[in-house]
Amino acid sequence: MQGVEPDIRALVSVVSDAADRALALWAGGNTQVRQWEKTPGQPVCEADIELDAMLRANLSALDPSAGWLSEETADTVHRLGQSRVWVVDPIDGTRDYLRGRRGWCVSVALVEDGAVRAGVLAAPARNELWIAQAGQGATRNGIRLQAGSRTVLARARVPADQLPRIDRDLVTVEKPNSIALRMAMVAADEADLVATVRWGNEWDIAAAGLIAQEAGAIVTDALGAPLSYNQPRPAAFGLLCTAPGIHAAATERLTPRAREILGSKP
Repeated sequence: MQGVEPDIRALVSVVSDAADRALALWAGGNTQVRQWEKTPGQPVCEADIELDAMLRANLSALDPSAGWLSEETADTVHRLGQSRVWVVDPIDGTRDYLRGRRGWCVSVALVEDGAVRAGVLAAPARNELWIAQAGQGATRNGIRLQAGSRTVLARARVPADQLPRIDRDLVTVEKPNSIALRMAMVAADEADLVATVRWGNEWDIAAAGLIAQEAGAIVTDALGAPLSYNQPRPAAFGLLCTAPGIHAAATERLTPRAREILGSKP
């Protein structure tokens, strides 16, 4: 992979091959793969590990000079010296994967100098392939995406099982376990808002963040600040992924909660 722009066809092929393997192991929702917990409440399975190795080998073949950051690989400082880095979640939404639900995907982003240049989400159980390149828009199954035009926060659609009382003016819609897929729903105008107020990892949001942004959505941390990738600590505090017309209102609502959690003062 040479030059600034990635070979998107080759990248899509690598991600699709990994997704096909994940689907074969998933076996229509009847997965029998071995599973355990990395830490309490953080499931992982042998499919995560197999796909991680598969993706690392094939993505490294595309761009041998790129660094590597993956949920399922021990992090090293090597990537910090590289201008280009693969940011990977072999299976985002492992809980849904293990429960036989469709809300999981393979997530791969190519980051260059802190910005995502290409992002691919492959969700084979949902027959969905999401692709974005910086400055070139985003698609799902070849159809160009456009985030919604909502300008009022009330009645905004949120992928959630339930909402806290303070947010009952919002509307819940289907919630896949994969946060990447929830962000992609904003890109596809199937949701208006995805928000978190906890530390989150770059591999969860890098690819989906570009997809959402290329569809016209706004993606920031919980305080409304832009995101930059391949950081020494590869995480950001919270996430706001919204239709463009409600980002300011969502930031205003979320910032006090974020500051309280961070122990800051307004």
